Formats: sequence, structure tokens, C-alpha cells
Amino acid sequence: MIETLRRLALEVANAPDLATALRVAVQQTREAMQVDACAIYLVDPNDRCLVLMETEGLNRAAIGQVRLAPGEGVLGLVRERREAVSLDNAAEHPQYRHFPVTGEGHFNAFLGVPIVHFRDVIGVLAVFQRGSQTFSGNQEAFLVTVSAQLSGPLAEVITASRQHLIPGLSPQYKPYIQGVPGAPGVAIGTVVMPSPLAELDGVPERAAGDIESEVMAFREAVTEVQKELKASGERMKELLPAEAQSLFEVYALLVGDDSLISKVTARIQEGQWAPSALRDTIRELAAVFEAMQDERLRARAEDIRAIGRRLLLELQVDTRAPRDFPERTVLVGDEVSLARIADVPRKQLAGVVCLKGSVLAHTAVVARALGVPAVMGLGDVSGGRLAGSTVVVDGYRGRVFVDPSPSVKAEFARLEREERELSADLLSLQDLPAETPDGVRVPLFVNAGLLTDITPALNSGAAGVGLYRSEFPFMLRDAFPSEDEQRTIYREILEAFAPRPVVMRTLDIGGDKPLPYFTIDEGNSLLGWRGIRVTLQHPEIFLAQLKAMLRASVGLDNLRLLLPMVSSSSEVREARTLLDRALETLQDEGLSVRRPELGVMIEVPAAIFALAELAELVDFFSLGTNDLTQYLLAVDRGNPRVAALYDHLHPAVLRAVQQVVLEAGKLAKPVSLCGELAGDPVGAVLILAMGVDYVSVAASALPQVKWVIRSIPRNKAQDLLQASIKLPDAAAVRRLIHQALDDAGLGGLLRAGR
Repeated sequence: MIETLRRLALEVANAPDLATALRVAVQQTREAMQVDACAIYLVDPNDRCLVLMETEGLNRAAIGQVRLAPGEGVLGLVRERREAVSLDNAAEHPQYRHFPVTGEGHFNAFLGVPIVHFRDVIGVLAVFQRGSQTFSGNQEAFLVTVSAQLSGPLAEVITASRQHLIPGLSPQYKPYIQGVPGAPGVAIGTVVMPSPLAELDGVPERAAGDIESEVMAFREAVTEVQKELKASGERMKELLPAEAQSLFEVYALLVGDDSLISKVTARIQEGQWAPSALRDTIRELAAVFEAMQDERLRARAEDIRAIGRRLLLELQVDTRAPRDFPERTVLVGDEVSLARIADVPRKQLAGVVCLKGSVLAHTAVVARALGVPAVMGLGDVSGGRLAGSTVVVDGYRGRVFVDPSPSVKAEFARLEREERELSADLLSLQDLPAETPDGVRVPLFVNAGLLTDITPALNSGAAGVGLYRSEFPFMLRDAFPSEDEQRTIYREILEAFAPRPVVMRTLDIGGDKPLPYFTIDEGNSLLGWRGIRVTLQHPEIFLAQLKAMLRASVGLDNLRLLLPMVSSSSEVREARTLLDRALETLQDEGLSVRRPELGVMIEVPAAIFALAELAELVDFFSLGTNDLTQYLLAVDRGNPRVAALYDHLHPAVLRAVQQVVLEAGKLAKPVSLCGELAGDPVGAVLILAMGVDYVSVAASALPQVKWVIRSIPRNKAQDLLQASIKLPDAAAVRRLIHQALDDAGLGGLLRAGR
């Protein structure tokens, strides 16, 4: 489906004229949806009427002849409401307007969606069926996705129509190999390498003996790998929080991607055998990501290559032998895939080392979620020379000791033992309140994404969900999820935590969170079309999400809404208007829905200076320190050239956060804080001093933050805050708070051991 949408948008954008663009759009939409008719109506800029401009299935003689004034007919209803309208018998609707010239009397079922470009409805895309069956939610979601994909290219066409080697560990070398910290912790174990048969670069050239057999073998490999990934996800269900577990779903989708399958198949049909066709395709696709400027997107090249190796391994299934893993296994490879991690019994997995990759790689994400130390980006090292070696993995400092001396091994064995003791101590805090020695309580909430299994979050002892990232369900699909699909997901979250509150952030896409089926091509996406800016310009998407959230909250009433990327009060007013419409629509349907509390994220510097105006429109504030830090410091944290400048402990960031908390108090509005600052033990000390109403952190970070709060008196934290904001830079702040944590017996949060 993603390939269909990409092809459609590309062909429309490359069309020589408007007529060709419209013809391509209706033909491909009709074919993809398998409907009886499809039509596009555009708004005439002169009289604002909707005009039938192209159709497949209706009478083509009606093109240019059918004109509807604003608000006229069911098409006018779509345009006026700026959201999808689905009718099982359109002729019975009171706003129905019949045009005999179109021949539409033969059709009963109608589905129309607005084509919205920069908030303006420039047209309506509609499909028709002869039967009286209602269009499904999936069909509606697909048509909305098509419309969103078409809006930009179509508007442009309309305008145009208007004329390494391991050191020998001799004395001159350090006794370790330096990499990048991927996941904290220390471990001693035996190196296990991925199967050498799964090295794509080692695949020889060979012609396909039987093309049909090669294609079939490849497609069977795709099916088996998808099954294995889903099974791996199930095996890890009890061990991973949902955000990490959902990566298995992402990989399964990538394996079945139309572009990957079609490119490999085409190469086989040109005469290559399946392994080399796969090798060349993976190289091509990975190169696309590697050329991108955004580091997070470049990291996706690792995912592509991991998928390629797994597919190659499946193609060579007859040559594989079952593996026995050492009692303490350290997985080492260029990029260790999620499936390979899932292969190792959890009690035997000691650590992970990737010769390539970064802290942003999915491997590092999963290692952190499992509590397994990981080192990334070891560099130009011959992995084959590591196989079978005893290694020490230091995930705190990003170091790997190969065949360590007895003294090094003994020291890390001691640190490993202390780490286990510390983890047990933290677990004992689960049912205790986050209360300082001088009696100040700080409610701790968790951040969440796709919670297919919410047990880890529930078992963390959290007071609720302080930030639910609603874009996750959108990122794991090949089209916008329907309202019903969204409602089901949101209901699961709300029910699991009821009566505890759940703060759901509305769709926050763009920037470093693109959707594969909704292209946002910008020179500087971090300062571009993202967050509330996107959803306000696509009310059909926003309204569907709002209604899904409201439906999900019926009878629970623990929903709170949060608007991202807000920079002015006018954006909140517009969002409130759409929320009012969603509430009214559902109440008219007889649903007992209540207006949820509404908040805004303070992550754009302008919002800091608009708190008074915003306070008149919202119930609470939520400080998003990740984006706020990069905007205040003018640092793209995904850009390796300047990433070292990004630090949420910068005194200017601390002053800004403190200013928001103080001003919110004067305005009698509660304020929460989410982001990396909240989950950093150093940051936890400073947040405690500021007096935020609650903080929201990853479930895995909650025990550490609670330990800090229960160990540092508020007055001590306040003294540290006042000293910190007077320091010249983040490094000085970190040194100051590190010493304070050490003095309080919390050094185990900063390094290996206790």
C-alpha cells in the first residue's frame, strides 16, 4: 500500500498538466480501492464552487458541467465539515443533490474526503459503489491517506497549470577498544558472532537457474522472517516495554515492504539468483538512508541491512545448524538485529556489541529496555578475531576489553555483582512513594507509546501516564489508521490505567518523526511543518483522532489531551474549536462524552513568553525539555557536527524551565515535565528543586528517579539549583550534581558498581 501511495503522489507531481494529474489520481484510486466509481471535484477560485474535474465510473460528459455552491450537496458537506463523510444510501441524505448528467443515480454508497492544502479545502475526492454497503474503516482511512498525499502535489500542479584490525594489546595500546555507550551496565561473557553465511557482502555472483523457483524461495523467506519476527516479539513480551517491543512490528513491516519485494523480484527476473538480488537491493535501499542528513534517519540504514542479513539467512536455511549459546553470551556483529537478540535465552544474554551503529539504533533501544549493557560503533575492528573471546562490556564508558587480564576481570566481576545488588535495591522501592526526606512528594508518571503489553509500565508504580505518544500507531502502519482502529488502541491504554490519568498528546509528526505514507519534504524539518501545525492544516486527520480519543474515554473519564509544538494562543483556540466540534458530533450520536482537561506542551521558546495568554485557554502545562533544549541552544541534536553542544543541563535551559514553573504557579496552572532531563538522575535533583507538580519518565528510569527523590531533601536540591544556574556551562553543572549524588550515596546511578 505504501508503494501505491508513493507512486500515486510521484506520478501526480510529475504530471505535465492538471488534466493528466487528475486522470492518474482517479484511475489509480479506483483501482486500488476496487470501487465502481471515483471522482475529483476542485474549487473554482472565481466563484468558490466545487466543479467535477475528472472521473472514472461516472459519465465523463459531466466533467466541467457539475458545479456545487459552497455548502451544496453531500460534497458541500464534506467541504464544509473538512472531514470524511460516508453514507450507505446517499440519496436519502437531506443535503443530497442529484445531477442526472453524471449517471450517479446508479450508485448508493458514497465516501468523500476533503483535499486540504495549508488549511484550505481545494477539492473533494469521492468514491461510489452500486451496493448499499457502508464503506469500511480501512477504506475510509486509505482514502484519507490518498487525499493527504495528493494535496501538496495537486496544489503545485494546479498552480503550474495556471500559468580495522584489533590492536595486539601490547604496551603501546590501551587495554580496551573504545566505542560509544549504547546501554548502561557492565558484563563479562563469551563472544558469539552472527552466522558468517549471513554476510551480504560475501554473496557471490550467480545466475538464476530457475527464475520462478528463485522468486518463490525469496517470497517464502519473506513470509518466514515475518513469522519469526512476530514470534520473537511474543517471546520478548514479558521482558520489554511496549515502545521497544513495537520495534519487532516495525521490522516485520519493513521485511514485507512493497519496494523491497518488488526490487528483489525484478532483479531475479532479470537473471540474478535470489541472494545476490537481495544483496544489491539492500545496498541500494541502505544507501538512500545513509545519504540523509538526519542522524536518526541515517540509523535506519542499519535496520535495512539487518533485515537483509536475516532474509539471506532464511534463504540459506538448509545450510544452517542449530546454535548453542554460552552461559554468558555477548552478541557481537556489525549491527546485531532484534531477531538475533531474541534468539538468545534471556538468562544467557550478557551484553551486546555493535561494530557499527549509534545510541539511536534500535539495537541500543532494546538493550536498554532489557537492562543489558551495550557498546556501539566500535569502528574498524575485525569481528571475526573476536569470536569465542572473553570480553568485558562497559556500557557506561563505551569500552570493550578483549581477553582481559585477571585483575581487570576480577574488578569488573565485582562491579557486575554490585550492579545486581543495586537493581534489587531499586526494585524494593516500587511500592514506596517518591517522597523526599523532608516530606515533599513528587508524583512520578510514565511515558508510553504502543502498549501491546502495559505490564512493565503498570508494575513501575507510576501514578499514571504523563505522556502518551499517539504517533506510534500511525508510524507502524502503511496508511492513516481509521477512527475505530485508533479508538481500540486508546481504549486499551485508558482502561489499563483507570482511574489514574492518561495524558494523550495529539498527533506529533514531522521533524524527526516522519510517516512513510505522508511525505513532508523540507530543508529544515525541525523548524518546519510538524506537530500542531500539521494537524490544524489537516482537520480531517485531527478530528478523527480527537473523536477516537473521546470515544475511548467514555465511562472512564481519565483522558487528558495535550497539544504539541504550540507557539501561540491562536493555535490553541483553533484546536479548541475542533475539539468542540468533535464533542458535539459524539454527543449528537448519544454518547456520554465529557470534555477532557486540555494542556499544551511548552517546547517552543515563544510559548514561554505567552504563558498568560495560554493559561486562559488550557488546564495545564507540560514542559517538553528535549525540543525546548535544542531550540533554546539552536542545536539539532541529530546532527553529529553539533550534537555535543546539546545538553539539557545548560544553565540557560535550567533558567528557562525554572521561569515556566514559577510563572505557571502564579497563573494557578499545574505544570509537568517530560523528556530526557526528567529521566537523568542529575536532572531529577534540579527538577525536585524547581517544584514541578509531577514528572513523566520512561518506565525503566522511574526507579532511579524515585531513589534520587527519596535521598535528597528539597532544601538541599534548591541550594544546588541556585548554584547551578550561576555556572558557566553544562559540564560544570554536571560536576556539581555528580559530587552531590556521590555524597548522598547515589554514585551507582552514574557509573558501574555502587
